Amino acid sequence: MRKEKTFPDELIGKEIKIINSKNKTYLGLEGKIVDETRNTIQIETKTGIKTVLKSAIDFEIKDSGQKIKGITIKKRPEERLKG
Repeated sequence: MRKEKTFPDELIGKEIKIINSKNKTYLGLEGKIVDETRNTIQIETKTGIKTVLKSAIDFEIKDSGQKIKGITIKKRPEERLKG
């Protein structure tokens, strides 16, 4: 069984767009990540700050085009950055 590679970089400050979601209200949401916890990310959108569950989304980082499954980064940022 192959282990999914975890996204190793800092997410805060990245512009993202949610491209797939279990919660249809998240679909298409875009903005800048302003905070991250073990289970959630906070996105600053045009209409305010939205908190979304990592496990419920797949998103794309706008500047690089990299697509990330939220479930693969479901850990504390400092744990994810350690590798």
